Amino acid sequence: MKQQIFYYGILLNHIPIRCDNTSAINLSKNPVQHSRTKHIEIRHHFLRDHVQKRVCVLEFVDTKNQLADIFTKPLPKETFFAIRRELGLLDINDLDNR
Repeated sequence: MKQQIFYYGILLNHIPIRCDNTSAINLSKNPVQHSRTKHIEIRHHFLRDHVQKRVCVLEFVDTKNQLADIFTKPLPKETFFAIRRELGLLDINDLDNR
């Protein structure tokens, strides 16, 4: 991903990943294997490796401000409209009123 955005002229020292799960953020920062993390498959350690190399940085985002929820789960109407507005997307009816 970093190489792809480099082609567009954007240079990032680290890629921010916003997450609303504090446990996942703590697991990515702690390289020690705990009994509760033994079940995690090797392929899921990819993110932790990149956090340790400082290629990616996991940042906490409150659940109410998680914009990706609009793509991943059913939301109440008010929440859907708020996230849609935050993303800059318009309703087709908004175009008729202009």
